[in-house]
Amino acid sequence: MKLLLLGQMHLLAAHSEWDLGQPRRRAVLAALAADAGRPVAVETLIDRLWDGDPPDGARSVVYSHVSRLRRLLDEAAAQESGAGAESPSLRLGKVSGGYVVKADDDAVDLTRFRVLVARGRKPTYSDSERAEFLEQALRLWRGAALEGLPGGWAERMRAAWAQERIEAACAWAQVCLRQAGSDKVPELLRPLLADHPLSEQLAAALMRSLAAAGSSADALHVYTGIREQLADELGLAPGPELRSVYEELSSRTPVPQRPAVTPAALPVPAQLPMDVRPFTGRDEQLADLTRVLLGEGVVEGATTAIVSAVLGTAGVGKTALAVHWAHRSREAFPDGQLYVDLRGYDPHQPVSAAQALTGFLAALGVPRPEIPLRLEERAARYRPALDGRRLLVVLDNAASAAQVRHLLPGSPDCRVLITSRDSLSSLAAVHGAHRVVLDALSRAEAVQLLRVLIGEQVDAERIAATELAEQCARLPLALRVAAQLVLSRPTEALPRLVAELRDHQRRLDLLDLGDDPRVAVRAVFSWSCARLADLPARLFRLVSLHPGPDIDAHSAAALADEPVDTVRQALDVLVRAHLLNRTPAGWYAMHDLLRAYAAELTARHETPAEHHAALTRLLDHCLATSAAAMDVLYPAERHLRPAVEYSGAGLPPLRTAEEARAWLTAAQPTLVALCSRTTEPGPSGHTVRIATTLHRHYERSGHYTDALTIHTHALLATRSAGDTRGEVDVLACLGAVHRRLGDYDSARQLHDTALALCRDTVHPVGEARHLTNLGVLFELRGRYRQAAEHHERAVALFRSAGDAPGEADVLNNLGIVLELLEDFTASAERYERALELYRAAHHPFGEASALGNLGILTARQGDHAAAAGYFERALTLFRRLDNAAGTGHALSNLGNALSALGRHQEAAEHQREALRLFRDTGERYGETGALNGLGEALHGLGQATEALQAHAEALDVAREIEEQEEQARAHLGTAAVLRDTNEPDKAADQLGKALDLYSALNSPRAQDIRKMLDTQ
Repeated sequence: MKLLLLGQMHLLAAHSEWDLGQPRRRAVLAALAADAGRPVAVETLIDRLWDGDPPDGARSVVYSHVSRLRRLLDEAAAQESGAGAESPSLRLGKVSGGYVVKADDDAVDLTRFRVLVARGRKPTYSDSERAEFLEQALRLWRGAALEGLPGGWAERMRAAWAQERIEAACAWAQVCLRQAGSDKVPELLRPLLADHPLSEQLAAALMRSLAAAGSSADALHVYTGIREQLADELGLAPGPELRSVYEELSSRTPVPQRPAVTPAALPVPAQLPMDVRPFTGRDEQLADLTRVLLGEGVVEGATTAIVSAVLGTAGVGKTALAVHWAHRSREAFPDGQLYVDLRGYDPHQPVSAAQALTGFLAALGVPRPEIPLRLEERAARYRPALDGRRLLVVLDNAASAAQVRHLLPGSPDCRVLITSRDSLSSLAAVHGAHRVVLDALSRAEAVQLLRVLIGEQVDAERIAATELAEQCARLPLALRVAAQLVLSRPTEALPRLVAELRDHQRRLDLLDLGDDPRVAVRAVFSWSCARLADLPARLFRLVSLHPGPDIDAHSAAALADEPVDTVRQALDVLVRAHLLNRTPAGWYAMHDLLRAYAAELTARHETPAEHHAALTRLLDHCLATSAAAMDVLYPAERHLRPAVEYSGAGLPPLRTAEEARAWLTAAQPTLVALCSRTTEPGPSGHTVRIATTLHRHYERSGHYTDALTIHTHALLATRSAGDTRGEVDVLACLGAVHRRLGDYDSARQLHDTALALCRDTVHPVGEARHLTNLGVLFELRGRYRQAAEHHERAVALFRSAGDAPGEADVLNNLGIVLELLEDFTASAERYERALELYRAAHHPFGEASALGNLGILTARQGDHAAAAGYFERALTLFRRLDNAAGTGHALSNLGNALSALGRHQEAAEHQREALRLFRDTGERYGETGALNGLGEALHGLGQATEALQAHAEALDVAREIEEQEEQARAHLGTAAVLRDTNEPDKAADQLGKALDLYSALNSPRAQDIRKMLDTQ
């Protein structure tokens, strides 16, 4: 069964077309299929069908259409099954609050188009493969998308999908220009430009393709046509790219090809929090935001992002307005939505611009290991990542213009929505930010919100409801809290409750509101909290001590020192009272105004000793859960981590590696916040233990920016406490992170510092650990004999201390260095002894590593079939451990062995898979090795151009990280290709460069290259 959206809408099943019925029903299916695989809320469907102006009974209309569509799809599937046809699956399912179209990639042509385009953008495929994927994607189009389907949403989708089609066509043209078949490009681009005559991107691509086909005159004619249309219809001149192509052609110079880099498929972030329901009022402000960000407020020819700021006092509904508008306008931002709560008014832990950029860059697809460490470098990486993308950035709870300045995109296609209590006057002056000042709700809006929240009781007791709205200062947050209290006492009349609140306000002496916005709602909060039972009330206070943006039930139970099931019930009470709200992940968050009020109550009700005890319990819980997660992920390395006692009681479920990683990811902001409070006596000792517990997770997951934050605070804590042993352990963690980042000089300084401390305090195990780390650094710099000396000393120290796993690790490292020195017998002895020790210690990761090293050694000795066997066993273990880095190296090594056995196609597939893993995890050393391996496999397949490109990319990466062995390998691979393409002089030049590098490394391979040069 197939659903076609890229043209007139059709449903094809059992070799026939099915009637989808009236236009509204077709629109329902289109609105669901556009998000195939993702749930679509009923409210979203209604917005898409009626453009924000639904009739009475709209929900019933949607239900009716969905019911008919589900029957129709089931009938079509049954008929196909009866006919014995095998075709893609397409079903319409129910989910909480909405529906979802469950479809195979081939079932919806829009999805198929995007899958093919994503493949066509991946640099790991050859040019011919990429061109084929992109051409297949373009052939799916049969005209304008959703042709004939009425409505504003359909029109917006037509425009957005048409732009995707244009970009795919231009990418295809770019790839084709590098191949012999570029003469067919104009055939496809001409009709597309006729449909989109003002697309300068298309015109430039068509001009280049015409010039490459020898039709420069036709290319100049294309320029003349679009220049006239731009002037007539928009009053604009052609942009710089189009003018540049025209100038090159008119001066009779060949049109240069674009760099041979295919843009990767871009992720579409969707970070908005849940919409506020119900949402009433603010019609004028919503319209103002739409006008400024989407409509007539947009300045033609703008060169920077359009910025709007929602300003107002605490609790006035700034976040609710911004998030509601963002949800309503999602279709206007097909490239996604970024969101961050900057917590600008949190006295302990506001979110810095550097932290926010880390989250944004990760959401935009930048591998975490590649996220720069310095703020300015992160901002420089962030802005190009947004260039040309239609994307919304929501910066919530900003304290000042300074907090958001680095987060503003430079692209005019982006829109920024900021909320703040500050006036942000400098932002308006410098960046032209439009400000929407939000005051309290009008009396009518406040009463209407109470009507929606409470129900018909408001109509019956209008006077009391109006007074309640005024008592809440007409602030939405206070109105929601008060409304929930009214609902919790259904037998009491509203006037009586209002009188009770009036008396409560008098007792608290809060009639004079002063300048503090919290005072306006403190009485309402107090009134609500006074009705809570003991545990929910205490829990409300204690949650204010939690420094993270949200909290899970198990952490809350640790704070309260109560069973988690009991605490979960109390948390639900607080959610129903609107004193907490649930996050999409099922955790709990507190409005900053409520957090401030809860902190006041904590200071009043809990003693400093109780405060300290609660925070200590939270730290104990986070440390224990971190240790439990690491025991699941890396059980064989338990002896390397601090001893942490935990019974399992009160911990979240961590039965699988997936659950362990999910908790570590969700808890990461909290762990960073806790460890950053090293000036407080409680957290400092825990910070060191958390840092040394999690260092392997950070090293292998690529969360290097967070790792450096935690490890740096841990180092400060050890030095403040005079904890030399702890300092040695933390320096090892910091050195490992800097080595992973390719900063070998900083890593060496850290290990040298630690080594001196170990010798001063007679700490042989610590000394051995830092000696072998220094040995790895020497090896990476090509100083093999120094590396071997450091490893030998480390082996002796571990052996004398009786640390068998530590000894095995160093033997593995030593075997690598001895192999590079071509002492193969000694290398094999070290690997085999390491393998014995790992197996005795039940250490599967170490076992896999030793097997991989034995495979490399065996391959160096020419037995590639045996080497492949070692690599396959290592690959099985690494995959069982779900270890991405180890899997990548095993795949790449296996690919090298298969290339040597002449199985080049399999080798290329293994290298491409390895390359994807290395780029996902940001491991640059692995990336350069996989690229060189791919180049060698492609050379074996006779794809000389692609092989040269792979070796060139490998050389670039190897130079960036100063990896001389892979630089030499890239030159050797390039020389082999050039020799086979009859370019002996260039091949000799490459061999000479490889010889220089191997000579500098004192590698015996230098002699082999000299022989090769002598024979040429």
